[in-house]
Formats: sequence, C-alpha cells, structure tokens
Amino acid sequence: MSEPGESTGRVIPPVPRITVQAFCESTEVAAVIEAAAGDRRMQKAHARVQMGGAPAAVEAFRSAPTPNVIMVEIGAGRSHPLSALDSLAEVCDAGTKVVVVGHVNDVVLYREFVRRGVSEYLIAPIDPVAVIAAISELFSDPTAEPLGRTVAVVGAKGGVGASTLAHNIAWSVARDFGTATVIADLDVAFGTAGLNFNQDPPQGVAEAVFAPERVDANFVDRLLSKCTDNLSLLAAPATLDRPTDFSEGTFDGVIDVLRASVPCIVLDVPHAWSAWCRRMLIGADEIVVVAAPDLASLRNARNLFEVLRTARPHDRAPRLLLNGVGMPKRPEIAVAEFAKALDAPVAAAVPFEPALFGTAANNGQMLAEVQPGSKVTEILSELAGGLIGRAETRRGRGNPLQPLLARLARRKAS
Repeated sequence: MSEPGESTGRVIPPVPRITVQAFCESTEVAAVIEAAAGDRRMQKAHARVQMGGAPAAVEAFRSAPTPNVIMVEIGAGRSHPLSALDSLAEVCDAGTKVVVVGHVNDVVLYREFVRRGVSEYLIAPIDPVAVIAAISELFSDPTAEPLGRTVAVVGAKGGVGASTLAHNIAWSVARDFGTATVIADLDVAFGTAGLNFNQDPPQGVAEAVFAPERVDANFVDRLLSKCTDNLSLLAAPATLDRPTDFSEGTFDGVIDVLRASVPCIVLDVPHAWSAWCRRMLIGADEIVVVAAPDLASLRNARNLFEVLRTARPHDRAPRLLLNGVGMPKRPEIAVAEFAKALDAPVAAAVPFEPALFGTAANNGQMLAEVQPGSKVTEILSELAGGLIGRAETRRGRGNPLQPLLARLARRKAS
C-alpha cells in the first residue's frame, strides 16, 4: 500500500480564495471534510463544516447569500434525495457549485443529480484528498496546462550541501528526463545558484519579491536566465543591501506564476525557520531534507519531519537525503541507525567525494559535467526521477564500447 501523497505524476492544484460550507449528516463525513479543510492546498479557502444535511443548508441560505461551494451529505436512508436537492436549488445563488456526498452507487441517481446542476458526486466513504481534488477541479480550467510540481530542498543544518544537491537535482530533472525545469534560489542574501551554474544575471528573484505588484508571467520570464535547453535559473542577488525578513506570503506570487508555466520547479530553501520558509516547505509537492550523518543533523531532521508530517497529513513524508557519507576518520551515525531514529527511510545516501564536489564548485559546473556517469550522479538522477514520478531516465548510460563496435560493424559491412 502506498503512503499518502505518494508520487503518481498527478498534482492537485491549490484551491483558490473561495468560501466552502459543508452540511453533513454523519460525524464520519464531517471529520473527513474538516481534515481536508486543514490541508495545505486549502489554505487560501475559507471552509466551514456543520451538521444537519440538506435541510440545514436550506434553512441557512433562505435569507443569506450562498458561498462559492456547498457540500451536502445525503444519507442512504433518505427516501427522497432529489426533493432535498430541489429545495436547496430554490435558495442557491447563481454561480454556487454544489457537491453531493452520497452513500448510494447508483448511475441513474447520479444522472439525475447532474441534470439538476450538481457539480460533483462523491460516494462515501470519502477521504480528504478526494474532497480536495473535487473542489480544486471545480475551479480548474480544463484547457489549461497541468500545474508544475514544486520540489523544496532544505538542509537540516547549515553546511550540509543542500543547495549544491538542489541545483544538481534540478539539472538531472532537466537533462535526464527532458523536463523543463526552473531552479529558484530563495536565499536572497547568500544564495549560491549563480556561482554553481557560472551565471551572473542582472535580475532574479529579488526583483520579484521586492516588487510583488509587478509579478506576472512576462515579468517572471524576464527574470529567468537560461542554463541549458530545459533548465532556467531564478537567481538570488547575494547582496546585503536590503534585509530579507519577508512576510509569510512574499514568494506566493512568483511560485504561482512558475507553476502555471513550468513542469518542475526546484526550490532552494535556505536553512532558516521564518514564516515564509515554513510556508514554502509546507506548500511544496515534494520535500527533500538534506542531512549529514551527525547528531546535530539527526536532531534537526527529526524536528523538521515531525512538523512537516503534522502539517501535511495527506502528503508523502519528506525524503531524507544523507550527504557526505563515509568521510575518512570521522565518526558517523550509520545510515540504518539514522533512518531508524527518524522512523523514515533514507531516500539516498551520497558518498563523501571532496574532489568531485570541490572541482564542480570551483568551476561553476554540475557534478555530471565534471564526472559523467559517477556514482553520485547516478544516485541524484534516481532521486530526481522519484521526485517527478518517473522511474527511468530518458538517457541511458549506454555501452562505453558502442562507438568502437559501430566502427567495426561498418568496416565489416564494407
């Protein structure tokens, strides 16, 4: 059985700023809708859950405007479900969408609901993700491109190489899987993405966050610098001319624009615990926590996992990436022990390779450019595939003898 939120390639778009009122007949359905209302994808919506079913909904809106969405549970024992809906229709304002939670799997009844204008029919028992998806789809443009997947990478402590690995994961998504990707460096004051990609763009993420009123698709597109055919960089200026104590929703606009135009966005989140950093992590589709095999990383990673698991009960747990494993003469916490202490598997363990990492950093290159086919790049490519729901790389490693074999075959043919 897969865990909640396991990658399937599907991304549920966040619900817009709407009002939702649910009228339930059973405590079980009420509890599920309450759980859905607390999900990260519902953070912009205002949801209210109450009991009483369709009759309570009719009474509530006899003299009050109806919300954007009404959810109403119609129990299996109700003898006239259609009459209950007809009564609700009499008090509904134009534009209000109705979602029915029913207990009968009946095609004829479903068709009657649709004929009466019901937007969606969910059959109990329901789960929070199904509720979120149903509401989200009511406001999604069916002709629009699917929303991009956001992958947030953060270090359990400073200096564990989270930024370097975030940049290389983005590179791998773009190169190995042919997926258009943006690496967004959110460390405005000290970001290193520009250095690691050997880029010095005149504009970047600072222009977006310090002038949010200008953020739209064209403006953000001008801020991106091209790294490869499939990879673009939203760089940080790495200057200290302005403080970076941003408000919680500072990055929302630029992330929304990127998600609407790019299949994958990798967020290089700084090691900090501000309101906006927490929001970036909780709001991401996938989270990678990078740690070193030491006690401080273990403690901090455990704290992060606890907070994120609680805040994201319907999503996959964060993925743990251990970096610098096997440093000579350094006492380390074994990979298995680290995983046991966190009660979470280690998604990947990157070996200690100082020459490879040092050369890449000094040259402004990715690891795969310095040493193609290395064990490290294979590990990161496999992790990248899992993060975007792809099991195999687009480019295989290939046979190193293939060029020689091809020449011999041509010689033999001639």
